[in-house]
Amino acid sequence: MNQRQAKSKPKRKPATLEVLRAGIQTTVQDQGRSGYRHLGVAQSGALDAPALLLANRLVNNPGHFAGLEMVVGPIALRFSDASCLAICGADFDADLDGVALRSGWRVYAQPGQVLTWRGARQGMRAYLAVAGGIAVPEVLGSRSTDIAAQFGGFMGRALQHGDQLPIDVVAAAARCERSVGCLQRLWTPELRVLPGPEYAEFGAQAQQAFWQQAWGVSHQSNRMGYRLEGTPLMRAASGDLLSHAVMPGVIQVPPNGLPIVLLADAQATGGYPRIGVVIAADLWKLAQARPGTRFCFIQSDLAQAQAAQKKWQQEQYRLEWSLYGR
Repeated sequence: MNQRQAKSKPKRKPATLEVLRAGIQTTVQDQGRSGYRHLGVAQSGALDAPALLLANRLVNNPGHFAGLEMVVGPIALRFSDASCLAICGADFDADLDGVALRSGWRVYAQPGQVLTWRGARQGMRAYLAVAGGIAVPEVLGSRSTDIAAQFGGFMGRALQHGDQLPIDVVAAAARCERSVGCLQRLWTPELRVLPGPEYAEFGAQAQQAFWQQAWGVSHQSNRMGYRLEGTPLMRAASGDLLSHAVMPGVIQVPPNGLPIVLLADAQATGGYPRIGVVIAADLWKLAQARPGTRFCFIQSDLAQAQAAQKKWQQEQYRLEWSLYGR
């Protein structure tokens, strides 16, 4: 081939996911951005981070690759190129050109095939990973969408009809020689919680109510935080608090006494008393709790929180070995 022929060779179009139906609040997320909370930047990222990590590993992506967080369907996506995909998290109703899909399994998509995700049957959020990852630009070290700040992800917003999401086919490693799957994490209605910095500012009656009642998820909840419904908790101490650092998992109690569990899009500082902190290993459960879901807080300690996190890491190692022998 001479130089002129080489120049005239048409360039290959980049692989894409075309959004035919966007659903509601469908966003690009990864494991979140860290190291910027001192600047007031939220962590963002998948609310059920373990589910996105599992989906990524099923298609042989590194765990930090970006995928889609799907909440309310119907969502329809057309593949421009052959690709592997996996969906983890909530149990769902979905198909690939009419062939039903199962949660936690890797499947192969042919060029032009359409994935339709109609919604969750149990749980609330599902995560789609595609071999190579959703290749939107990184912002502050992450591809996650921050809806409130309007940056990251795809144009800093939820997906819309007609969007074309780039896929990094160069990075794609899985070729789906065989169908593989993994068990999904079991959701239970208990969240292990460490007493927070202002726990002692609540009287014995409020402390007892915090641990013993079943809390409900309010319809006013969002990615910033889950507002809870139940018997209000009244703070015994008087006086205002100075603003202090907060993070995902912190449980704040505003003046109305109804707790708020902060999630991935939470602000960096707050002034409400922090009665508790959900341990990292249990925070994913809130992502799968629909409005009206009821659960209890279980008092935990630092050693138990560390043991739970270590157990989750061991589960990742076992998954890695079963899928790829490493």
